[in-house]
Amino acid sequence: MPVRNAPLRPLIKALSLSSASPTLLTSPSTTSYAFRRLFSNTARRNADFTHAVIGGGVVGLAIAQSLARNHPSSSTLLLERHNAIGTETSSRNSEVIHAGIYYGADSLKTSLCLRGKELLYSLCAKHDIPHRRTGKWIVAQNDLQLAALEQIHNFCKNELHVPIEWVSLETAKKREPAVRAEKAILESPTTGIIDSHALMLTLLGLFEEAGGTLALSSDVKGITPLGNKGSSGWELVVSDPSGETSAITTETLINAAGLGAVKINNLIVPEDQHKKLYYAKGNYFSYPAPQPKVNTLIYPAPEPGHGGLGTHLTMDLAGRIKFGPDVEWVDGPGDLGVNQARLGKTIREVKRYLPGLDEGQLVPDYAGIRPKLGRASAVAHGKGFVDFYIEREKGWEGWVNLLGIESPGLTSCLAIGERVEKLLYGR
Repeated sequence: MPVRNAPLRPLIKALSLSSASPTLLTSPSTTSYAFRRLFSNTARRNADFTHAVIGGGVVGLAIAQSLARNHPSSSTLLLERHNAIGTETSSRNSEVIHAGIYYGADSLKTSLCLRGKELLYSLCAKHDIPHRRTGKWIVAQNDLQLAALEQIHNFCKNELHVPIEWVSLETAKKREPAVRAEKAILESPTTGIIDSHALMLTLLGLFEEAGGTLALSSDVKGITPLGNKGSSGWELVVSDPSGETSAITTETLINAAGLGAVKINNLIVPEDQHKKLYYAKGNYFSYPAPQPKVNTLIYPAPEPGHGGLGTHLTMDLAGRIKFGPDVEWVDGPGDLGVNQARLGKTIREVKRYLPGLDEGQLVPDYAGIRPKLGRASAVAHGKGFVDFYIEREKGWEGWVNLLGIESPGLTSCLAIGERVEKLLYGR
């Protein structure tokens, strides 16, 4: 049976007392895999788990449920340092299902977003996850932004073959009279919104139904590759809130720790290979006023050098409007309070496309932190674009490393799960 919210120390004790547990342990005589393994099987008899996924956000959940469901003879552990799933980036974002139109054709962000969008809409329909295809307008107010829209349009039509259409300014005035666009509007009809918490609960349910084990309040403090760089598996030292530690072993290690992923990476590699993470805080302001009313997501056209996609208008499934995120570079992931000093800039940016905004109705809502591998552009048109990093690390056995998983990570989560499985099993 799956062990939900399992305290790790009793779980490890149970493992040590039951070497024949079919749910948690595998053996060479009984294990049958549907796909070719791309990691060593020398540690299979003694390892506590086949897979250990670090990070219980939407990406970690998607990976864990994919491994648990597609490899029922294996055992999968999901480690989350907080006392609940998805408390960081996964629950502090715009909850947008992105169309995949901003990134280079050969980038992981594009391929995984396009595939992830398809899988996500299918999962929502199958499991009644609240969502809505709202569509999105990208609006241009000047010639620079117009050029960006033309580039996006040509890219979508000629390379991606993603639905995208110009909206005439006359039509726009009838559909969304409160929205201003001085130069042009592009519409992305496949963009939508989703209840991210319902999505994560669904993924958790699928994971547990497949026999997966979730360990909350389990902070990874140390990682030791066993044998020759993981050829005999991995040992993880995990701490609970009291500071007491436990050691577990796993055949494979998947680092999906989001804001903590670089820390996990640096626990493994030599110091001269350490990576640095940059933190882009996004502040959100909600707008409870009934007017102006907008029913479509509104994004300003992207501009080179921005760390995000501009302060945009999104909404929740109840129709409540919110504005954000902006980009505020911070030193760490701990400050999640809305920076009210950013309100003035938010108002200025929003009024470019929503001039009827009642400034006095904007109220601080929430903030999120995006894990970035560089202080660079969020789009592929311009210098410094940084793609997702999702790789089976060369020179190491059974380690899949995910770094810089920001937007469109929510949309891409199921496709990321597919990619990780393929990296491990060659499917």
